[in-house]
Amino acid sequence: MKKKHISIKLEGEQMARHIAMLVQKASKYESSIYIQSGDKRVNAKSIMGMMTLGMDLSENLEISAEGTDEDTALDGITGFLTSGE
Repeated sequence: MKKKHISIKLEGEQMARHIAMLVQKASKYESSIYIQSGDKRVNAKSIMGMMTLGMDLSENLEISAEGTDEDTALDGITGFLTSGE
Protein backbone atom coordinates (compact mmCIF):
# COMPACT_ATOMS: atom_id res chain seq x y z
CA MET A 1 0.00 0.00 0.00
CA LYS A 2 1.22 3.47 -0.93
CA LYS A 3 0.11 6.71 0.74
CA LYS A 4 0.52 10.44 0.10
CA HIS A 5 -0.54 13.53 2.01
CA ILE A 6 -1.69 16.40 -0.21
CA SER A 7 -3.44 19.75 -0.18
CA ILE A 8 -6.26 20.17 -2.68
CA LYS A 9 -5.66 22.84 -5.29
CA LEU A 10 -8.67 22.74 -7.60
CA GLU A 11 -10.06 25.77 -9.42
CA GLY A 12 -13.62 26.99 -9.12
CA GLU A 13 -16.40 26.43 -6.67
CA GLN A 14 -18.10 23.42 -8.24
CA MET A 15 -16.82 20.76 -5.85
CA ALA A 16 -19.57 18.29 -6.86
CA ARG A 17 -18.27 18.37 -10.44
CA HIS A 18 -14.67 17.84 -9.24
CA ILE A 19 -15.81 14.90 -7.11
CA ALA A 20 -17.62 13.29 -10.07
CA MET A 21 -14.50 13.66 -12.22
CA LEU A 22 -12.34 12.23 -9.42
CA VAL A 23 -14.59 9.15 -9.11
CA GLN A 24 -14.41 8.59 -12.89
CA LYS A 25 -10.61 8.88 -12.79
CA ALA A 26 -10.29 6.55 -9.77
CA SER A 27 -12.54 3.96 -11.42
CA LYS A 28 -10.05 3.56 -14.28
CA TYR A 29 -7.51 1.96 -11.93
CA GLU A 30 -7.54 -1.64 -10.71
CA SER A 31 -6.15 -0.71 -7.30
CA SER A 32 -8.28 0.09 -4.28
CA ILE A 33 -8.09 3.85 -3.71
CA TYR A 34 -9.12 5.58 -0.50
CA ILE A 35 -9.23 9.23 0.48
CA GLN A 36 -9.09 10.26 4.11
CA SER A 37 -10.00 13.62 5.59
CA GLY A 38 -9.70 13.84 9.35
CA ASP A 39 -11.21 10.65 10.73
CA LYS A 40 -13.35 9.92 7.61
CA ARG A 41 -11.97 7.42 5.08
CA VAL A 42 -13.92 6.67 1.89
CA ASN A 43 -13.54 4.67 -1.29
CA ALA A 44 -12.53 7.09 -4.08
CA LYS A 45 -14.54 5.01 -6.57
CA SER A 46 -17.81 5.62 -4.71
CA ILE A 47 -19.67 8.80 -5.66
CA MET A 48 -21.85 8.57 -2.55
CA GLY A 49 -18.85 8.01 -0.31
CA MET A 50 -16.97 10.91 -1.84
CA MET A 51 -19.97 13.23 -1.45
CA THR A 52 -20.16 12.40 2.28
CA LEU A 53 -16.50 13.31 2.73
CA GLY A 54 -17.37 16.98 2.34
CA MET A 55 -14.10 18.03 0.71
CA ASP A 56 -13.15 21.69 0.64
CA LEU A 57 -11.00 23.42 -1.99
CA SER A 58 -8.23 24.04 0.56
CA GLU A 59 -8.34 20.74 2.44
CA ASN A 60 -5.45 18.46 3.43
CA LEU A 61 -6.06 14.80 2.54
CA GLU A 62 -4.38 11.42 2.70
CA ILE A 63 -4.61 9.37 -0.49
CA SER A 64 -3.89 5.64 -0.34
CA ALA A 65 -3.79 3.03 -3.10
CA GLU A 66 -3.25 -0.70 -2.96
CA GLY A 67 -3.06 -3.07 -5.90
CA THR A 68 -1.28 -3.88 -9.13
CA ASP A 69 -1.24 -0.28 -10.40
CA GLU A 70 -1.00 1.53 -7.05
CA ASP A 71 1.90 3.79 -8.08
CA THR A 72 0.12 4.94 -11.24
CA ALA A 73 -3.18 5.31 -9.39
CA LEU A 74 -1.64 7.36 -6.60
CA ASP A 75 0.14 9.64 -9.08
CA GLY A 76 -3.04 10.09 -11.17
CA ILE A 77 -5.32 10.91 -8.26
CA THR A 78 -2.73 13.16 -6.62
CA GLY A 79 -2.16 14.98 -9.92
CA PHE A 80 -5.87 15.57 -10.37
CA LEU A 81 -6.41 16.89 -6.84
CA THR A 82 -3.38 19.17 -6.84
CA SER A 83 -3.52 20.54 -10.38
CA GLY A 84 -6.70 19.34 -12.09
CA GLU A 85 -4.78 17.05 -14.47
